[in-house]
Amino acid sequence: MKRRRVSIPPKATLTILTALSILLMILSFTTDLIPDLLGNIAGYTFQPFKEGLTEVSTYIGTRAENMRQVRDVLSENSALRAQIDELSQENDQLVEDRFELMELRDLFELNEEYKGYDKIGARIIGKDPGNWYSVFVIDKGKNDGIKEGMNVIAGAGLVGIVTKTGDTWAQVRSIIDDDSNVSGRMLNTSDNLIVYGSLESMENGTIEFGQLSDPDDEVNVGDKIVTSNISDRYLPGIAIGFISSIKKDPNNLTKSGTLTPSVDFEHIDVVLVITQMKEEPGLP
Repeated sequence: MKRRRVSIPPKATLTILTALSILLMILSFTTDLIPDLLGNIAGYTFQPFKEGLTEVSTYIGTRAENMRQVRDVLSENSALRAQIDELSQENDQLVEDRFELMELRDLFELNEEYKGYDKIGARIIGKDPGNWYSVFVIDKGKNDGIKEGMNVIAGAGLVGIVTKTGDTWAQVRSIIDDDSNVSGRMLNTSDNLIVYGSLESMENGTIEFGQLSDPDDEVNVGDKIVTSNISDRYLPGIAIGFISSIKKDPNNLTKSGTLTPSVDFEHIDVVLVITQMKEEPGLP
């Protein structure tokens, strides 16, 4: 069975709405009921929205402030890094200047010690592979008066000898190279000996010597060895090193051992080339 639909005539609907409107107007003028009701409705409706807007505004403001602080910190960090880099470069330069000053001071002292010889300063520009300056190239050559056979000194004594020359460069073979040998003598006894280059022995910071005649056992560890007068390639009296070990040979006539070089052959940057040569007149 179908339900009957109730319909209200339009005229009756208009009459009801008009009467309701008049009633609400009378209540709004005579009581606070309607304004309070509307205010409450508005409060319940718009307050959460207002609070939401406030929270969003506060969040955005906080994020903006944080971003500004982050930008400030990044800017300060960038400036600090730049200052650190600059200070690091200045420190490296000071260390390099200090090292170079020490080298120049050592060369000056070496120049004074061997002031009887004319010399030319040179910088090392190349070397053989490995830790040691056994064979290396300097930035002075024939155009500067450098010749094969000239002695080279640095640090506190003998480095080696010039073996090749070009117009603007020269090659030096040091006394620690395996193909090197030097006629030396004991400074305190004048006994002669031969100093042999040995890169293997240099791993322990020493090179070898032999053919030392010391029948009275006068030579001891720590005694100084210099170049000999009888050498045909090296000028006399240049420091070679100090005895670090000594023993009698099987023949019981001579002694051999090791010596610590006067030069640090792991760290050489500048050298002095003695322009006088052994075969020149006036030299022993």
